[in-house]
Amino acid sequence: MSTHVEPTSLPADPSATGIPHLRLARSGLLAAGQPAPEDWARLRAMGVTRVVNLRTDAEMAGRDAAAEVEAAGMAYHAIPVDGAAGIDAANAERLRALLEGSDGTVLVHCASGNRVGGLVALAVALGGMPAEEAVELGRRAGLGSAEPQVRRQLGLPAD
Repeated sequence: MSTHVEPTSLPADPSATGIPHLRLARSGLLAAGQPAPEDWARLRAMGVTRVVNLRTDAEMAGRDAAAEVEAAGMAYHAIPVDGAAGIDAANAERLRALLEGSDGTVLVHCASGNRVGGLVALAVALGGMPAEEAVELGRRAGLGSAEPQVRRQLGLPAD
C-alpha cells in the first residue's frame, strides 16, 4: 500500500461506532459490514478517503451507495462479489490495485466482513505477502466461513 493518512478518530473499540463489524485490519485498512447512510460522514472523519463496496446491486436494495459515499467526500469503488464464488483471483487483483493505489485509509465492506476478509487475504498474497500471514490479515478483516476456500486458493491446507 502506498502512503496513507492515519484514521483521526477511530475509537479503541471500533465496534463502539455502531458501524456493523467495523475493524481495523491494519494501518490504513478498515473492514466492515454495510454502513448506514448516516455513517459515511463519520467514516470520513475517521480518515477514510476511499470506500470499496463488495456487495452486489441486488444486495443494495435500491441504495445509491456511490452517491452517498461521494457526498461525504470519499472516492467510491464497487467490486460486486456474489458470495463465496466471487472470492477469486480476478476480484482480488482488482482490490489489490485499489489498496496499492490509495493515498488514504480505505474501508472495504460487504454485508458481514467475510467476503472482505477473503478478498483481502488473496489481494495481499498477490502483492507478495506470505500465504499464512495473508490469511491472518484476512481474519482481522473478517474472514470466517470462506477461510477453507481462501486457504485452498493460496495453496494451504484447508484445515
